[in-house]
Amino acid sequence: MIAERLEKATPENWMFPPEEGWTVDQVEDLELPFDWELVDGVVVVRGRTVPWHNCVRAGIERRLVGCLVEPYGVLSEQCVLIDKYNPPVPDVVVLDKRGFDLFQAKYVPVEKAVLIVEVVSPGSRQDDRVRKPAMYATAGVPYYWRVERGENGLPEVHEYWLHQDRGEYIPRPMRPCHTGKLETEQPFPVTIDLASLVEL
Repeated sequence: MIAERLEKATPENWMFPPEEGWTVDQVEDLELPFDWELVDGVVVVRGRTVPWHNCVRAGIERRLVGCLVEPYGVLSEQCVLIDKYNPPVPDVVVLDKRGFDLFQAKYVPVEKAVLIVEVVSPGSRQDDRVRKPAMYATAGVPYYWRVERGENGLPEVHEYWLHQDRGEYIPRPMRPCHTGKLETEQPFPVTIDLASLVEL
């Protein structure tokens, strides 16, 4: 019996996925002239981010690193493997680094993700507000922050906690939206002056 050859996505065929969809292994070497993600086995173009988005993402990453306690680590723009058809690339992920081999890992296994942060941009509003949080919650990620651009241009952080019984995110009790300053104890104590995130 001749084993079937595993088809790989290429610059010529990526827009024609197999019936069941591309897997993460089939697209891992795919090089395209634009940013993309694998969503339900389909290669999807990612919208271009603007300087505000990138500045906020980098600032959150730096401040989380400054607050870290064991056993946590922080990565930005790193694939989180939900399943073989869905390896989303969140802006920032806090992970439990116990047992995580930084030198061998291709992705962050979703069971290692403790907090996922998405900074909303015009091309990602529906994804960051609806699709991705539902996916992260179903996969059991305990905490989710959605960062929006407020009317004054400053970041606003919407903090969500996983409701274990319902398997979905609920707004953090008492203070679900942080403006001016983010202060939380989950997944570890963090205080961020949100205006400082938009200072170059």
